[in-house]
Amino acid sequence: MVVEEIVIVGGGIAGVATALALRRVGKKSLVLERWRELRETGSALTLSHNAWCALDALGVGHKLKPHYRLLRTGTVTNLATGATQTQSFPNEDDNGREEMGSRSVHRTALLEAMAEELPPDSIRFCSKLVSIRTEVLPDSSTIMVLHLDDGAIIKAKAVIGCDGVHSVVAQWLGLASPRDSGRSAVRGLAVYPEGHNFRPGLQQFLLNGVRAGFVPINDKDVYWFVTHPTTPKVREMGRDPELIRRATLEHLIVDLPAEFKVFAQQSEPSSLSWNQFLYRLPWDVLFGQLQRGCVTVAGDAFHPTTPDLGQGACVALEDTVVLARCLAHANSPKDMEQGMARYAAERRWRATWLIIASYISGFVQQGSDGRWTSASVKLFRDLFFYRFVFPWIIGIARYDCGKLPEV
Repeated sequence: MVVEEIVIVGGGIAGVATALALRRVGKKSLVLERWRELRETGSALTLSHNAWCALDALGVGHKLKPHYRLLRTGTVTNLATGATQTQSFPNEDDNGREEMGSRSVHRTALLEAMAEELPPDSIRFCSKLVSIRTEVLPDSSTIMVLHLDDGAIIKAKAVIGCDGVHSVVAQWLGLASPRDSGRSAVRGLAVYPEGHNFRPGLQQFLLNGVRAGFVPINDKDVYWFVTHPTTPKVREMGRDPELIRRATLEHLIVDLPAEFKVFAQQSEPSSLSWNQFLYRLPWDVLFGQLQRGCVTVAGDAFHPTTPDLGQGACVALEDTVVLARCLAHANSPKDMEQGMARYAAERRWRATWLIIASYISGFVQQGSDGRWTSASVKLFRDLFFYRFVFPWIIGIARYDCGKLPEV
């Protein structure tokens, strides 16, 4: 049986980006994707400065930037009081380059921009990992044995788990399961074949523990979301697009601006998604085992977090560049193990901080449970958070992962 040098579990954004980053430093890898084709849950995402730095390092940033608008401003309207606050998004980096600013992009466009840079045989489809074990070879070296749900077995010298919040690789490492935040979101992409008249920028609305928003991606597509407390009623819609649409129209957006009804009606079923907000406890990331031997994790398998800073995919892209840089000169199992250990040590603190910042951001923006605490949180949010705290958090989130080395 052929032993693969590096196997990447998961063909989402983190997995494909990891394969591309490794290819850029001369490392061949095999991606195991559970579905029949590359697919991304959800319709769009916002990529901030740190994501564009990573995409430039991967050599694909230039393929996406011309097609998407810079996010310059946003508004947050409290529907209970009618008060509106204005947000500004920093668009220039430390070198004055405006093209590094935030943009909302189609998830599939991002995935395809990276995947088309890989050789055709880089991804093995219909390959769902179910378990991992180690095997000692006659020369005393250790390899990983991956068991797939179709009975196939793949052996690998190194494994990188990019298999999402319910990662099999993370479980093998001993990382604790993600926690449920008690909140969820419906997301969709409203399509206007004749064009829409929405002004550029992110518009958000707050009401009774619900936060909704939308942002035009281009002249015809509008990305929208509704975040809300998870209740038994909304759990019933599961992953069925039509149930999601019906529950959204009948329960989630009744008191929101009329645009959201149109968004729900104008969205293609394939763009509609409902997801619970899961996150890994920060101390599990800070003190947990992120690497063992030649096995580690990246993206949501490493640091699942609530999406309240819009940093999930951005930090996953950072992971891939840092990991490839740490493995660029790994020419032996010992080198590989040491490189993964450096990667885990470098990423541990940043991932922990972003989990905490995202959770607090969501807690403040949507209010808390309890009457007096909710009133206090909302007062802080309306008077201070959007003016002073949120811009400070966004500023700290800016990060340049650096370039990949020449090998």
